[in-house]
Amino acid sequence: MAKGTYTYDPGNLGAQGKDRMRFELGDTMVEGLSDTTALTDEEIQAAIGLYPKSWKRAKLMLLEGLCRRFAYEVDTKTGPLWLNMQERAKLWQADYDKVKKEVSAEAFSARLGENEIYQKSPYFYTGMQRNGRATGR
Repeated sequence: MAKGTYTYDPGNLGAQGKDRMRFELGDTMVEGLSDTTALTDEEIQAAIGLYPKSWKRAKLMLLEGLCRRFAYEVDTKTGPLWLNMQERAKLWQADYDKVKKEVSAEAFSARLGENEIYQKSPYFYTGMQRNGRATGR
């Protein structure tokens, strides 16, 4: 099994790349490698490469992977130390739900723009049931 790399440079947050994605996901503690970091550089770069025109879709893909990977982890107590693993999973799940709504809304609005049926005047309009020939009944 190939080992991944774990790097983070906050100086690169201005560009839409691996470091910004790490920052947005909160996965920046790379000092402990796989012990403290959820994603490898290669996983992040692969997601960005799959969706080069949609940052949010790449982020959604990574969040889905994180949710699946960490959903089974349980809270643990070792002596005085508590590890609240489910809190981390819940945070990523909330982010996933938010980004999924945003991506769905963008996809819907893009389809509306492409479909000419929605660009015509509306079928219903104010006063459409008025009868000009009717007398004052």
